[in-house]
Amino acid sequence: MLSVVEYRRALHRIPELDDRLPETCAYVHSALASFELEAFSPIPSSVCAYLDAGKPETVAFRADMDALPIEEATGLAFSSGNAGAMHACGHDGNTAMALALAEYAAAHREALPRNVLFLFQPSEETTGGAERLCGTGILEQHHTARVFAMHLWPKLELGKIWSRPGPIMARSNEVTVTLTGKSVHIGRASEGIDALAAGAEYLLRAYAMAGALPGEEPVVLRFGKMVSGRVRNAVSGETRLEGSLRTFRDETQALCRRELERIGREIASETGCGAEVHLSQGYPAVWNHEELYETVRSGLGEHAPLLLAAPTLTAEDFSFYQRRVPGLFFLLGVGDTPELHSPEFCFDDEAVLPRGVEFLKRLLLLE
Repeated sequence: MLSVVEYRRALHRIPELDDRLPETCAYVHSALASFELEAFSPIPSSVCAYLDAGKPETVAFRADMDALPIEEATGLAFSSGNAGAMHACGHDGNTAMALALAEYAAAHREALPRNVLFLFQPSEETTGGAERLCGTGILEQHHTARVFAMHLWPKLELGKIWSRPGPIMARSNEVTVTLTGKSVHIGRASEGIDALAAGAEYLLRAYAMAGALPGEEPVVLRFGKMVSGRVRNAVSGETRLEGSLRTFRDETQALCRRELERIGREIASETGCGAEVHLSQGYPAVWNHEELYETVRSGLGEHAPLLLAAPTLTAEDFSFYQRRVPGLFFLLGVGDTPELHSPEFCFDDEAVLPRGVEFLKRLLLLE
């Protein structure tokens, strides 16, 4: 059998994107077969395995397998062998730890307090493979009572596990605003409808709205891209704003949506521009089940995760599992490394991954 570091380095060499993961799935299938665990694929490019320990309920562990469309610049001896793709978010480490845990579970079947379901999913970085996998009913079919996942995290102390009850990652919605005016030569500007001025006014009002929202949980609205007009000496006929909204509660997200749409109607009425405001579905907030968190905290004692002071404003599709069964998301510190999604992202896998596996084993055996 291979070590968790060997699993990680093998996976790091074969990064694949979205739900096109033939090499990765084949590798995971092969590893599970070596533990005498039968794998199946409820959705394309997923690999799942169920270990029946003869118990009435099941614990599930999620790992994400997809990589990012980034050209690797780490110089590692086991760098990506697939041009234009890289495990720059640590999913190779997440998957490696789940494989090591599966190997341990298969070897200790008689000691397990629950059946175990392993969920290796595609498309966490893009279209939300978790939602599609949950849609198959796999959690309910296997009587899943709790679900766990862990993610490598820069800037947190190396090898330490962190979490918190309640919100830990934000809900994410992409926001696209299109304002349509009338383009004319600036010599006849009074005959036009200035979509650039309308876009600038929309931006200012949207930021003011987000900044004035009440509540203890943070809300972030930022537009990173604004495209308008064609030439300098013509009134702009169209402005397009592209941004992102991060919230935690559904009601806050719904309020922001209504306000963004209201601002669009106001701008249209005041300027004569057409206004279209669109928010993507996005991922729900990752919200750790408070009662399960307390069960883990008290049950693990000195090995319990450290308390994360505040939620992060990044997003994760693990939230779809949590909407079906109680679930907890953990962060595994990798120390002072380059940021996630960086072409230089790398970490000390020999120091980090075995500690992550030991923590997962404790979750596995927790009553």
